[in-house]
Amino acid sequence: MTALKDMPISFPGLFGGWEFNPDPVALHVGHGIYWYGIILALAFLAGMLLCMKLAPRYGLTEDNVLDLVLWAVPCCILGSRIYYVVFYLDLYRNADGGLDWGRIIAIWDGGLAIYGTVIAGALVAFLYTRRKKIRFGAMADLAVMGLLLGQIIGRWANFINREAFGGPTELPWRMRLWVSQYQFVEVHPTFLYESLWNLLGLGLILFIVSRGRRFDGENTWFYFLWYGLGRSWIEGLRTDSLYLFDWTFLGQPIRVSQALSLVMACVAAVMLFYNIRIRKALPENLLVNRLAAEAEARAEAEAAEAAARMQADARLEAGVLSAAPAAGLRGGEEDCPPPEGEKPEGEEPVGEKPVGEKPKEDKPNGGMD
Repeated sequence: MTALKDMPISFPGLFGGWEFNPDPVALHVGHGIYWYGIILALAFLAGMLLCMKLAPRYGLTEDNVLDLVLWAVPCCILGSRIYYVVFYLDLYRNADGGLDWGRIIAIWDGGLAIYGTVIAGALVAFLYTRRKKIRFGAMADLAVMGLLLGQIIGRWANFINREAFGGPTELPWRMRLWVSQYQFVEVHPTFLYESLWNLLGLGLILFIVSRGRRFDGENTWFYFLWYGLGRSWIEGLRTDSLYLFDWTFLGQPIRVSQALSLVMACVAAVMLFYNIRIRKALPENLLVNRLAAEAEARAEAEAAEAAARMQADARLEAGVLSAAPAAGLRGGEEDCPPPEGEKPEGEEPVGEKPVGEKPKEDKPNGGMD
């Protein structure tokens, strides 16, 4: 069932006859600038800014985030589109059975799958962290918060495009969509369910899980658990699900996202239990704490080295000062003349004779008187 994109949207159980009729094209320039792309761009920007702000809490830098984003964004768009097209391949065939490549690349008309984004993003993050020698779990813990914020905002692109809605309902918050000029349906606003579910999940990670992290990867596994549980029941309400080929379970076709969500939630629960209860991971091993401990050790070593240098300089200066007076005293004794009336040791005054000694008289030759 497809809703008309040029017909109004309303919530009769909440706002009565009030209607909202957004044009999917924001600016009619060239092929057109679509609200779908604008909202996704805003979602990406918000997620990136959040990651840049929180990066130091995970032992990472803003440059790490920007470097990863440059590689991840095009790969995630490509992965998301490939995932969607593979499971909806019949929608992109011509009458002769060949592929309609023009429609395949027309992502502005919708058709991006979040799991394709997650798979491509995880692969790029793994390769990036291996190359930069960064712990993958720490990068993933940071990235999932940006991803959740992006999903919160991005789901409203589905609202503008009148897509990703659920089956019929009479609940007060039901959404009315027109499927023809004369026929409407009142359905579950599943885009809103998922947006609110992700908002709650982001709050839990930001204010509870991340503050008590015991190992790198805890945020990531909690995201998979939380999103998997929410997506599994929300997907059951949708009417535009991707199905796993012609496979069935208990007579019912298998919804790809629902099956993947349940598997993902189970794996995440096991990994959380293993790391917390069995391995008993400790916060000291978190990347951010290890880097802080190393920085503290370096600071202490530098402080000790500086103190040792100061002590050595002080001892050297004290030795020089104590040696200077002694050297000066010895030099004075050698250079100063003796006091008046004293003779230098070992010398006699010139022109003087010892007191009491008579002068010798000269005698005539022969020595006779």
